Amino acid sequence: MPPDRPEPVLRRLTELPREAYLRIATGYTSPAKYAVRKEESLERTTITIERQPLPEPYVKRWPNSDNDLAAYARIVAGDGLSLGAYDGETLVGVIIATVTAWNGTLWVWDLEVGEAWRGRGLGRRLVDRLAALGAERGLRVMLVDVQNTNANAIAFYYRAGFVLDGIDLSHYSNQDVTQGEVALFMKRYLA
Repeated sequence: MPPDRPEPVLRRLTELPREAYLRIATGYTSPAKYAVRKEESLERTTITIERQPLPEPYVKRWPNSDNDLAAYARIVAGDGLSLGAYDGETLVGVIIATVTAWNGTLWVWDLEVGEAWRGRGLGRRLVDRLAALGAERGLRVMLVDVQNTNANAIAFYYRAGFVLDGIDLSHYSNQDVTQGEVALFMKRYLA
C-alpha cells in the first residue's frame, strides 16, 4: 500500500453486500495445525492440544452457501455490532458479531480481511473497535470459535488479546477429532 493512501475506514454494517463479501471471504491456508487428542477413563479425562507443522499447507475454502450468507445478513441487520472496513467504497474487511445478552458475550461469527490487506493490521483494528463497542454496551467477553487447522488465525487471536477458553469435540460433526477439524473457543475479556 502506498504511504500516501489512507487506512481503510471502519463503519458499522447495516447490511451485508453479497458480492463484496464473497470477494473477501475465501478461506485460509495454514502451515500448521493444533492436533487434538482425548484420553478418557472413569477417573480422568485428558485433552491435549499441540501445535504441529504440516508437511503440506492445509487449505480450506469456504463454501459460502446461501444459507450461511442469509444467516450472516440477519446478524448484521440485527445487533448493530458488525463492522466493515472500506477502502473508498470497496469493502476490504468485515467482522460479523452478535450479542448473547444473558451472559454478556459478544460472539464473533466471522472475521474476513481481503488478501491484499492481510498482515497490515486491519484485522486487529476491526477486533479492537468491536471490543470497544462491546465494552461500551457493558458486555464482559468476546468469543470466537476457530478451527484447530487454522494456525494463522489462532496466532492472530492470541496477539489480539484472546486466550483459549474451551473446546468442542463435536461442534462441526460427530467425527471432528477423527476427521481432524475441531472447534477451539477463544475469548477476549472486556470487563
